[in-house]
Amino acid sequence: MYRSRSVVVVAVTFAALAAVAHADPTLRYGFGKPATAAEIAGWDIDVRPDGAGLPEGRGSVAYGQAIFDAKCASCHGTFGESTDYMAIAGGVGTLQSDQPMRTTGSKLNYATTLFDYIRRAMPFNAPKSLTSDEVYALTAYVLNLNDILPADAVLDRRSLVAVQMPNRDGFTTRHGFMRADGKPDTHAKACMTNCAAEVRLSSEIPDYARDSHGDVAQQTGRATGDGGASAGLSGTLPPAELAARAGCLACHGVTNGVIGPAFADVAQRYRNDPTAADRLLRKVQAGGAGSFGTVAMPAQRLPERDLRTLIDWILDRLQ
Repeated sequence: MYRSRSVVVVAVTFAALAAVAHADPTLRYGFGKPATAAEIAGWDIDVRPDGAGLPEGRGSVAYGQAIFDAKCASCHGTFGESTDYMAIAGGVGTLQSDQPMRTTGSKLNYATTLFDYIRRAMPFNAPKSLTSDEVYALTAYVLNLNDILPADAVLDRRSLVAVQMPNRDGFTTRHGFMRADGKPDTHAKACMTNCAAEVRLSSEIPDYARDSHGDVAQQTGRATGDGGASAGLSGTLPPAELAARAGCLACHGVTNGVIGPAFADVAQRYRNDPTAADRLLRKVQAGGAGSFGTVAMPAQRLPERDLRTLIDWILDRLQ
C-alpha cells in the first residue's frame, strides 16, 4: 500500500511541475528553442488524398524517366521491376487473384499517396532532395510504367488529383483493424477437431516471384549439377548485367552513389594505383567499411573470375 501511494504522489508531483513549467517560461528546463515557421514548413509536407498539401509545380513523363534512370533505377530496376526492393510496376488487376502482385501501381488507391512518399522519402540516399517539379515528373513516370498515364502526360496539382488509380475502390475501413464496430479481421476460435495426425513443414514460392532475382545459385557461386563447383557468370553475361545479377546495383550506381559509392567514383579514387584490381578484389571478397563511408559492404562470394570481370569493368568507368 505504501509503495502504491508513493507512486501516486510522485506522478502528481511531476504533473504539477509540468503544468507550472508550461505556464511560467522561467521554470522551463533551459534547453531547446521554439521551432521556426521555416523549420515547421520543412516537415509539414503531407499530401492528402484530396490533394491538400500539394505544392505548385509540374513534370512530364519524359522528364521523370531521365530522373528515374539517374536516381531510382539502381534500386527499382530500369522498368520498375525492382532489384532487391519492392517492384513499383506491374500487377494491376491481380489483387483479387490467387497470385496477387502488390506493386505501387496495383495497390495504391490515390496517386497523391505516391507523390507524398516520393517527396518525403526518395531517393533512398538523399530523401527530400527533389524539387517539386522532379517529384511531379517521377510520379508521372511511375504511373506511366503502370499504364495509368500516357507517355505524353504532364502532371500538376489539378491533374494529379484527377488520376484514377486501378485500386481506387479497393480499400475499406469497415473492419476491426480500423474501427471498434467493424468486422473482425480474425475470429481467434481454436478448432481442435479433426486435427492432423502428422504435421509436415514445407516451403514454396508463388509463381509470380519465382526467378525474380535471377539464379541465386549462380549469384552465390553455387551452381547446380557440378558437384558444388561454380560455373560462374562472366563467360555468358556482359559486365553490366553481371553487376545487376550479383546485386551490386542495389547499393551502387554507375555514375551516382546510392548506399555505396558510384562505380565512377571508385575508378577515380584508384586511377593512379597499378595494384587497384588486386586490392579491390581482396576488399570485395572480405567486405567491410571505411573507404567510402561507414556503411559496411557484405563479403561477396562470387567466383574470382566473375569478381575480376566486375572490377575491370568498374575501373574502366574512368574513361
